[in-house]
Amino acid sequence: MVKRQVEAGNIITKEAQRVIQDIMDSLERADSKPCKDLEIQRILQVARNGEISKIKPTKIDLFLQKDDEVYLIDIKTAKPNKGGFKEFKRTLLTWVASLAYNEPKLNIHSLIAIPYNPYEPKPYERWTMAGMLDLDSELKVASEFWNFLGGNSSYEVLLEAFEEVGCEMRGEIDEYFKKFRLSY
Repeated sequence: MVKRQVEAGNIITKEAQRVIQDIMDSLERADSKPCKDLEIQRILQVARNGEISKIKPTKIDLFLQKDDEVYLIDIKTAKPNKGGFKEFKRTLLTWVASLAYNEPKLNIHSLIAIPYNPYEPKPYERWTMAGMLDLDSELKVASEFWNFLGGNSSYEVLLEAFEEVGCEMRGEIDEYFKKFRLSY
């Protein structure tokens, strides 16, 4: 099942909120390194325990589910600002907690996807998010993302399609952008 703009849920336990805050505090102080598996495990232990709170988290950009395996994906621009990664991380953790409250048997994964690498052919500059995200399991950039969604070579097929359409429609594209040129 694939869905766009899905709500993770609107209930979270106060205990899950406390665990999320503990994770965030530890990462911000650099007392620990991000480890998505451990973070999710900690949240799942308390996701249905104790008093609840109503919340309104941001919508999941892309929700993928096959059997009991679920991926909650937040799609970002190619160059998000460094400070935004704290809130991105909190959003991912909150999604896990609120979905786990309603669906405790699901195997939940959450990640940030950046569909395009502006530094191509060089690797994406990941250092800006290294202290907040588990780069191996919580971030997919360009080919990693598209190949994750569509299988091996999906990214190359997509790039070829863009190039082909660009070549075929070059005249129309140039004509459209003429109206944005500045005259001095």
